[in-house]
Amino acid sequence: MNDLLKTAAVQMKAEMGNVALNLEKADKLIDEAASKGARMVILPEFFTSAMAFDPSLLQAAVEMNGKASELLITKARQHQAYVGGSFISSRDGERYNTFVLAMPDGLTACHNKDQPTMWENCYYAPGSDDGILNTPLGPIGSVLCWEFIRNRTVSRLIGKVDCIVGGSCWWTVPLNWPLHSFWEWHHRINSKLMSTTPANLSRLLGVAVVHAAHAGDFTGCMPLLPGVPYSSCYLGETQIVDRSGVIVARMKREDGEGVILADIALGRVSPSLSYTTSFWIPKLPLLFRMVWIYQNVYGRRYYARAKSRGKLNF
Repeated sequence: MNDLLKTAAVQMKAEMGNVALNLEKADKLIDEAASKGARMVILPEFFTSAMAFDPSLLQAAVEMNGKASELLITKARQHQAYVGGSFISSRDGERYNTFVLAMPDGLTACHNKDQPTMWENCYYAPGSDDGILNTPLGPIGSVLCWEFIRNRTVSRLIGKVDCIVGGSCWWTVPLNWPLHSFWEWHHRINSKLMSTTPANLSRLLGVAVVHAAHAGDFTGCMPLLPGVPYSSCYLGETQIVDRSGVIVARMKREDGEGVILADIALGRVSPSLSYTTSFWIPKLPLLFRMVWIYQNVYGRRYYARAKSRGKLNF
């Protein structure tokens, strides 16, 4: 399929855990994109809540068929467009990071992120679907944050989808801790990794990528370091990438909140990069891999304990 589709990606400065306010922001940003002719509008990962290690996230889940899905469905019908984004959803006594794509006729297709990233494990469980959304436009792949940098994502989607939609809430290292030069070095690496990730996935799959993101600063805590503030920022890099891997529209973190638009061709071309059997697509710094391991383990225990003690909303 080679039709052009006017597509928008939204960059948000969401308020931590404030679902009502963030739904209002999303509503206005979707309308802005639609007023500019967008036939597809993609919101970032966790558009209802943002993400950090923060107590507000314990109460930030939205029922699967609740206000977040209702907003996406209402806007898709209103603007006769495809409207999607991810949020912490609740159903059947569990919580997931669910991407919902609403279609012009009000139907939806969903994907639950396959594996929470680091402290995300504190607030939801992993999903198990293949991430392929069946739509009138053809099969569309849904990819969220660090799914973008895992080879198994490529393995389950290659040759099966005509476009990638999704986004991230990609934070960086603490910017308020001692040894500033150490953290600044890792911040630069992280920023470069984020900026190149959507285009790399496009080249691996041979399809266009629509990546929505968060900008803005936040302050949370650090697992296993009670009372130690973690002040940082989200890395932005809202991008629309064509199927040859060229960035055709972009918002950096410094650009704040807003919308980008571009016409993209759906369908596949031959990938210009080859994926491997390794877990990660890029080579991650040792610090990132260490934090990934310890926070995954800690987060799963935190989630189970919070669930058993009734501290999570559903």
